Parts: sequence; C-alpha cells; structure tokens
Amino acid sequence: MSIVSVLKNIQTSFFLPVLIVSLLLISTPINAGQSSAATEIQVGRFSAGDLKGWQEKEFLNQTNYQLIKQGDRTVLQAEANASASGLFKEVNIDLTTHPYINWQWKIEKGHPPLAERTKDGDDYAARVYIVVKGGLAFWKTKAINYVWSSSETKGASWPNAFAGKNATLMAVRTAADKKNTWYQEKRNVLEDFKKIFGEEITSIDAVAIMTDSDNTAGLVSASYGDITFTAE
Repeated sequence: MSIVSVLKNIQTSFFLPVLIVSLLLISTPINAGQSSAATEIQVGRFSAGDLKGWQEKEFLNQTNYQLIKQGDRTVLQAEANASASGLFKEVNIDLTTHPYINWQWKIEKGHPPLAERTKDGDDYAARVYIVVKGGLAFWKTKAINYVWSSSETKGASWPNAFAGKNATLMAVRTAADKKNTWYQEKRNVLEDFKKIFGEEITSIDAVAIMTDSDNTAGLVSASYGDITFTAE
C-alpha cells in the first residue's frame, strides 16, 4: 500500500499532524529567507496584512480565518463553529541559531472545561503547532502543539488523544487567563523538543495554527498576532 493510500485511510480526526505529514512528503519546505546572523525570522506577518505561504486545510467544516483591524493593528482572527480547519506554513528554521518562537494571541470566546486528554475533548480555542517531519517514515513526524487549554494547568503536557506522544500538547495559557487580552509568548523550541521527546532536534519544517470546535460542536474565537523566531 502506498503512503498516499495509508494517509487516506487514516481518520480525519487525526487532524493537523497528519495534514502536515502528508504535505511534507510531497513538497519542499520554504527556507525562511534569513541568514543565520539575522536576529529575527518572520514566519507570520499578520500585522502587515501578509498571509503569503500560509495554506488552509479543512477537516470538518471550515474555521473562518480572516485578517482584520483591531484598533491600530492588523491581526488574524479565527472563529470556529462546530468546525476544524487549520492554517500551516512550511518553513525551515535552524533551532541552533533561532531556538525561540515568539507570538501573540488572545481568545474572545473559549471552550468550557473539556476533558482534553480524550478524543471528545480535543478542541482548543487557539493552538500553535511546531512540526518536524519524519521523511518517508511519516510515523516518525513529531509535533509540539502549544495550546490555550480549557482545563489543564499551565505548563502541563500530554499526548494527543488521536496521534499519541508524537503530537504532544503543552498548555501555555489556561482558563485562568483573561479573555479579550493579548498575551505575548516566548518558548525555547529546542529545549521543549528535548524535554518532551528526549532528542536534540535542531530544525523544524512547519508552523501551523488552528482554532477548532468540531468535537464539541461549540462556537469559539481567537486572534493571532505575528509569529517570529529569534536567537534569544
């Protein structure tokens, strides 16, 4: 059975990890276009009204993603109504020179407390994925999924209910954090991969975001600011 056939037979609820795996098997990641000496690598330039390189994949109905003005800034707003679709961008980042991911986000309407370690509760108002491909051994693809959790404690991590440990989730924000409030995040991706997978992973192949509510059939909304990688 071909890899394409295998992927087609995997249930769509495997969600974004499978999406990224399948796309990385048939295409080449975009180089970030920055030298190793650059202090900042821009991945998501939403404030400039730029969605170049970002692609959408729908799983169950379509989350509405749109660039809008909020005050004096342009942001990417996402609204999911019993839906699940994600935006992803293939980009190669050298974590030995730019280990830190930086982004801003907020949620306007979140989920009620969900059993997020189960398939029925695998919905999040906001997620940011970091993906490392496994090549032809697609089952070796690894992903860290930074989430805005509705029930877990800050800093907790757990395996995705559909994909297992290879798509580990980490609660960066929780229900204790305020809605309609922008938060600036910074994570050392190199250290997070080592902590979660016990491996020295030195580069990534894709970044993705998703706001979803397909399992709970709810209505949630979030906004995303720019996404960058930095040396420190």
